[in-house]
Amino acid sequence: MKIIIIGAQAAGASAAAKAKRRDPNATICIYEKSDIVSFGACGLPYFIGNHFGDENEMISRTPEQFAKDGIEIKTLHEVIAIDPNLKKVTVKDIKNNNCFDDDYDKLLIAVGAIPIIPPLENRQLENIFTLRDMYDGLAIKKALNQNTNVVVIGAGYIGLEITESLVKLNKNVKLIQLDDRVLTDAFDPELTEIIEENLKQHCDLHLQEQVQGFEGEQKVTHVITDKAKYPADIVIIATGVKPNSEVYKHLNIETLSNGAIVVDNYGQTNIADIYAAGDCVALHHRVSQSMTYIPLATGANKLGKIVGDNLAGGNNQFPGTLGTSALRVFDIEAGRTGLTEQQAIKAGIPYKTVVVKDKNHSNYVEGQTSVTAKLIYHAETRILLGGQIAGGSGAVLRTNSLATAIWANMKIDELAMMDFLYAPPFSRPWDILNIAGGIAK
Repeated sequence: MKIIIIGAQAAGASAAAKAKRRDPNATICIYEKSDIVSFGACGLPYFIGNHFGDENEMISRTPEQFAKDGIEIKTLHEVIAIDPNLKKVTVKDIKNNNCFDDDYDKLLIAVGAIPIIPPLENRQLENIFTLRDMYDGLAIKKALNQNTNVVVIGAGYIGLEITESLVKLNKNVKLIQLDDRVLTDAFDPELTEIIEENLKQHCDLHLQEQVQGFEGEQKVTHVITDKAKYPADIVIIATGVKPNSEVYKHLNIETLSNGAIVVDNYGQTNIADIYAAGDCVALHHRVSQSMTYIPLATGANKLGKIVGDNLAGGNNQFPGTLGTSALRVFDIEAGRTGLTEQQAIKAGIPYKTVVVKDKNHSNYVEGQTSVTAKLIYHAETRILLGGQIAGGSGAVLRTNSLATAIWANMKIDELAMMDFLYAPPFSRPWDILNIAGGIAK
């Protein structure tokens, strides 16, 4: 059995390790376009913010460690074509600038995602960055040593996390968002209002403002929007990601409209012996029962592991995702799982909601803060569909309880008497989730 994997990051690395464990005799070769493998991009905002100093801490395994397990990784090798009829790939050796073909029995596409970059004027100016790989992080960190005014474009997870890190480095940060609120795809307005109020205490937040381009001779000096012109020594574009579809877009492979590959529960595409996993793939959502693009490290690693098992002869199925995710930005923790209200509307599911505001723990313990929870549940069956929580210390971990409840198809009423822990430093006798379950109508 010869397995070729395109991409050596989260999904590709997980798949290779699992496939080798299942079938030690399998020949596994990973082609990776960059010279870095098994890299965790989620750590970049914290690396830039000096939470840690060694960039190699974001690397889970080195090529040498993979080789020790009998897995060959060829870095600086880009797969530029796939022939599913002949079951071969064409590979460009970037370092030596030559191409060659390689045959496979089974193929995994795990090419990840690339940043979405709006068509902005003078995008080529220096000190305009995206934040996707280690070299982005190193370049931004170097530029920050000599510059103060930073404009962040985009208020999703990465935009908010990098904003917090920059403020803590004493930079003047302007955060510009095209939409009328932050985190529009992940949270409903009741929760984003809380996050926005806290953001405004720490940085210059601009909502409903469109960036049009940049000014400068060699390096960027100003950001131009539809409302004003702002000085900028550094610009970080964090307007989301899209599947890196270049290598497979000419194949007759089923995708969503954004290019995310559609796979079955086994991780297989509609083309025989070609599998896909990672941020180039659409995942099955357990609640909406639809294929959804949710580029998270958790889904990439889990589907990657399942596909790895199947590449080596297994019959394992991916159970689906809830899109569970979280962030911390300044004084607020926020987590979400399942469907938001807007996603329930899009899915055509009859629903009801309940919103509760409470405290994170007992009044007499230092550090008490406010917590807000919003739960979405089926209007007829009362089964939980989704939940969002935002507040101070400890708030976000309740998201895991909600994810477990939704995974198990629990009804919202069952939360009322759920035996959550109580101790004054951590909670109150009636947890906010108990309250939500008790008052839901």
